[in-house]
Amino acid sequence: MGSVQTPPRKKVHLNFFETACKGNHECAGQWARPGDNTYSKDTLDYYINIAKLAEKAKITSIFFADSYAAHDIYAGSPDAVFRAGTQVAKLDPMVIISAMAAVTTSVSFGVTGSTSYLPPFSLARTMSTLDHLTKGRIAWNVVTSWSLGAAEAFGKQLLPHDERYEVADEYMDLVYRLWNGSWADDSVKWDTVNRIAYDPTRIVKIDFEGKHIKMKGRHQLHPSPQRTPVIFQAGTSKVGQAFAARHAEAVYIGGLVPSQASYQIKASRDIARAAGRDPYTIKFFAAINPIIGRTVEEAQAKFDEAMKYADIEGALAQFSGYTGIDLSKYPMDEEFKLDMSNPKENIVQGFFGNFADSQKAGDVWTPRRLGEKIAIGGFHPTPVGTPAMVADVMEQWIDEADVDGFNMAYISNPSSFEDIVELLIPELRRRGLIFDDYAVPGGTFRENLLREPGQKTLRSDHYGSQFKFEGDFPYVEPVKA
Repeated sequence: MGSVQTPPRKKVHLNFFETACKGNHECAGQWARPGDNTYSKDTLDYYINIAKLAEKAKITSIFFADSYAAHDIYAGSPDAVFRAGTQVAKLDPMVIISAMAAVTTSVSFGVTGSTSYLPPFSLARTMSTLDHLTKGRIAWNVVTSWSLGAAEAFGKQLLPHDERYEVADEYMDLVYRLWNGSWADDSVKWDTVNRIAYDPTRIVKIDFEGKHIKMKGRHQLHPSPQRTPVIFQAGTSKVGQAFAARHAEAVYIGGLVPSQASYQIKASRDIARAAGRDPYTIKFFAAINPIIGRTVEEAQAKFDEAMKYADIEGALAQFSGYTGIDLSKYPMDEEFKLDMSNPKENIVQGFFGNFADSQKAGDVWTPRRLGEKIAIGGFHPTPVGTPAMVADVMEQWIDEADVDGFNMAYISNPSSFEDIVELLIPELRRRGLIFDDYAVPGGTFRENLLREPGQKTLRSDHYGSQFKFEGDFPYVEPVKA
């Protein structure tokens, strides 16, 4: 009898999960611990060093989360998040990426931008600029912005959830037209004989009039390497999943255990399949915030140190900002008694339900316990242990939830990312769970995400691919000097 062939293990992508806020985005208070360098997040050196480390480790991309206003629900003030140094003092990550690209050749960059507040014309130009300057290594994380503080900061009205996605659909139709339909592939001439730099007959004005958005104008830039940046998205509601099935090429998902994510991934793939897309060309990324040691004792010591510096009140203020519920009104060490007739408090109850699978039977939630959880790992799984133990957790996510990658978050920088690179990645490679190299060194984000050399622009089954240049003009071969 012949030997049974074991199918090859699924290999996944690793992203570094980063922000440009001067402090820790997820783990409140860790800036105060010895050796943490997040105080230097207002310097280029910080981001250049992360970019070099990521490329050395063959990390697929550095994913920048972003938001536009400080959380001010807790006790009616943003004081707690300012003291904790969490999600405040935020630089614009779009400005930083060019410097990171200049010291790397293959690692890519994802950056958040809101369809609720950033004008589509200017965002399209910024993304095309970054796509040119990075040689096609850029992605856009599309968000619809739920924060009242952000709406007030931009002088806008906070629209209802589903209406924000209605606006986002129009927004996407417009930016696809700008990126793909305003300039023809052959519009760039540099024809020295006929003295034509850009052929005006191959460039058209986009005249767009929707329910929410109106614009007339030509895209500001000639076609970039990817034309459309890789599209990230993170919606989990029904309208969010429909939006992802139409637009997303990568989806950031939450959940503390694989069973919570598996349903969302399967449902999203089914919706995409029904829409005519290859569902496996949408890549799903789970967040994980590991604490790694060479021994269990070393890992536990790192966890204990993180707990020593955790800012509980700052973490609760962060959670209050996400949910719209002022958690300062609850006694710190008493079990939550939620008003189930209040829709916002129902949200918190659902959040606790999401934690249930990862907690011990009989455990109860108090504000202090919730704050400790958020301050050390946030809403992500936080395995504490050796590289093999953390790899076991990641392997479970791959097998049970069918994830395609992980956004690797950190407790303290640079030590957390260095532990990932020096301790965890060798174990993941030994197991065959991650790629040994980029599919196209020096290539575009889309080529390396899909592992398809030559696939620089949107796939033909992607919704955005239909918005191509349609100018009815004859093509004339340029005359070479």
